[in-house]
Amino acid sequence: MNNYTTNELMAVTASRMLEDGQNIVVGLGLPQVATLLAKNSHAPSLNIIFEIGVVNPESVDTGVGIADPRLWYGSNYFTSFVGSLGSILHRGLVDVGFLGGLQIDKFGNINSTGVYEKDRFRHINGSGGAADIASYAKKIFAIAKHQNRKIVDLVDFITTAGYLKGGTSREDAGLPKCKDIRIITNLCVMNFNNEQREMQIESIHPGVTKEQITENTGFGIKFSESLRETDLPNDNEIYLLRNVIDPKKLYI
Repeated sequence: MNNYTTNELMAVTASRMLEDGQNIVVGLGLPQVATLLAKNSHAPSLNIIFEIGVVNPESVDTGVGIADPRLWYGSNYFTSFVGSLGSILHRGLVDVGFLGGLQIDKFGNINSTGVYEKDRFRHINGSGGAADIASYAKKIFAIAKHQNRKIVDLVDFITTAGYLKGGTSREDAGLPKCKDIRIITNLCVMNFNNEQREMQIESIHPGVTKEQITENTGFGIKFSESLRETDLPNDNEIYLLRNVIDPKKLYI
């Protein structure tokens, strides 16, 4: 399969990291596309949770935000922020928090609050449920565009905790241990599976070079000793993306 877009490759790569039976709190966009792909392929018993309190929707039309009622159609369960974040997430029942962000740093911390521009802090958005999700989910996945202003040494503001300052600093701060953080970009996949809990390249997408990654990263990133090429999408995954999950191509 060579006929795929970069967004499709990112969605497929992320979906393959999800396992059947897991509880996933997911945001809109490519994280939602990836989660639906997993549920429609290898993980039919995956539980999709929107932080607003919607569980396992079977939406027919693509919504423009998690508060769009079109996304709630056919849901198994309706609750609230307190129900989803308090009764599910804070009880330790969420396996993966699937997030996005403005900046991601070398320790997996995410900034979605704002950035410094010419000595002025420009507010962009904020946490929503992301701070809670990253604090209590067993694993954190994120999809981001790979640019040196987005993949940075240290974020301008820690909206969402990853491994904080690396090492055991997350646990030392009193947060639950995070088993795994994965970042999927348009160039590669990154993990933090080393003692320092510092970002490293796990796989490089087909056609991408190490030099491209280095040039588009805001610090001297390391490459894993077991570095490999990202696996290609298969025909069934591309069919599902284009005909079942995102037929209007809003995200892919």
